[in-house]
Amino acid sequence: MLSLLSKPLPIAAIFGLALLCAASDTAAQAPASNTAAQPDTFTNPLLDSGPDPWVIWWKGFYYYSNSTGINLTLRKTADITDLRHAQTKAVWTPEPGHPWSRELWAPELHRWGNKWYIYFAADAGENSGHRIYVVENPNDDPIEGTWTLKGKIADSTDKWAIDATTFELRGQHYLVWSGWQGDHDGEQDLFIAHMSNPWTIDSPRTLISRPAYAWELHGDLPGRHVDVNEGPEILIHSSKVFLVFSASGCWTDHYALGVVEADANANLLDAKSWTKLDRPFLSTDPAAEAFGPGHNGFFQSPNGKEDWIIYHANPKPGQGCGNHRSPRIQRFTWNPDGTPNFGKPAPLDQSLKKPAQ
Repeated sequence: MLSLLSKPLPIAAIFGLALLCAASDTAAQAPASNTAAQPDTFTNPLLDSGPDPWVIWWKGFYYYSNSTGINLTLRKTADITDLRHAQTKAVWTPEPGHPWSRELWAPELHRWGNKWYIYFAADAGENSGHRIYVVENPNDDPIEGTWTLKGKIADSTDKWAIDATTFELRGQHYLVWSGWQGDHDGEQDLFIAHMSNPWTIDSPRTLISRPAYAWELHGDLPGRHVDVNEGPEILIHSSKVFLVFSASGCWTDHYALGVVEADANANLLDAKSWTKLDRPFLSTDPAAEAFGPGHNGFFQSPNGKEDWIIYHANPKPGQGCGNHRSPRIQRFTWNPDGTPNFGKPAPLDQSLKKPAQ
């Protein structure tokens, strides 16, 4: 997501209303199929609108979510390429009047132990109030059962925070998010902290990435500038931990994916363990109708042999952070040096082979 402006009106005008429209579009989208696609192929985008997409596999089904701004909605399908026909349900809607009632961004569904958790950012209507929250569901199927708010997740500084993701490595759990170092907008950085349970941070936060390279520094707004690192996602491969993040403002066409890496045996709470790579790994490609590709997730094919990336992008330039962002997926490979190779964005309507069964 983004920090955008600190004044409520511009946020609502530029972002909140766009997400509200996206929520309505997502909930009411009529099932559609692309007649050009063959049974074993598909075309992007998976939906007409779906900012900040997330996918997880569980017991024969993919569960998908994206930002709606107003609730937490899940889609369930055995075929990730057929999201338009997926079972869709708003599983949790906040009551009004709370610090977590509005501008719900970047929900992520995670399995921890024998329960499900959805991590998301929310506020009371002003962007400066954004913090991370989590809801819990003991049902084996996350689209069923009851979701209960467990509360806010914050380190001792309790600063502005969005785009949380969690992961486990060597039996230890971590939270990574995008936040402010202080109390004012102007720069979004990436932080990591240790977790003692699904709703509790029990270590100081460690800053592991801040905008530095030219491709990370596109963030001009009327009368001001914001540098952005956000949307962190973890990809563990071989002996490396890759933190894939979105750089530059999503209101620009320069929004792109970058990578920070660490050795899997290193102390991940030590900033010196992390090294930022000096190039973007997925960038705007006008020929593919992919502008500002970012805020990704990762998943594998049903047979567990293929690595796939999901991300959002706009089909036209200058469309910014609104409901034109649509979810796209493509298979990716690995470079000889062990880093991920996402390639270029797959062109819209190009026939692609479905994930292997």
